[in-house]
Amino acid sequence: MDFSELIKKRQSVRNFNGKTIDRDILDKCVEAARLTPSACNAQPWKFVVVDNPELVKKVASCTYGPIARFNKFTDDAAAFAVIVIEPGTLASIAGAVYSNLDYAYMDLGMAVEHFCLQAAELELGTCILGWFKPKEIKRLLNIPMRKKVGLLIAIGYEKEPRIRAKSRKATEQMSSYNKY
Repeated sequence: MDFSELIKKRQSVRNFNGKTIDRDILDKCVEAARLTPSACNAQPWKFVVVDNPELVKKVASCTYGPIARFNKFTDDAAAFAVIVIEPGTLASIAGAVYSNLDYAYMDLGMAVEHFCLQAAELELGTCILGWFKPKEIKRLLNIPMRKKVGLLIAIGYEKEPRIRAKSRKATEQMSSYNKY
């Protein structure tokens, strides 16, 4: 599959079939994330992969509540990647202060997308989650309370695989050459 096809294939999946995922497949996704470039090569992340079925259910329950039920689909996920933000290097921290940009979040986004693109190539569906209960996730996974959980990725095989049409801004609205 060429890269353009892979980009079109990668989408947020919210209808998992519950089938378990072999660890070697998850390892390939982690490896893709590991190879992600980062500011000053800081690699400010740790991917905690959850594939124990009982723990997966507990993590899923941390992604929704009685009022905010939009992530209830995670009950059918086969695994999760919980991405913990780790300290950067002295150079990346100094650069962030100087430029007033937190490179760790940009780096994290790139690593998560590498993970998700690899998953798509391997016929896995993913959904990046920003809404979850961080204290409960930390408690479940023995993540130190001083650490910050940046994102979660719900992972599984899609129940009814199909590539949906993407609704995006026109190229002219989101890009230009040589001037704003």
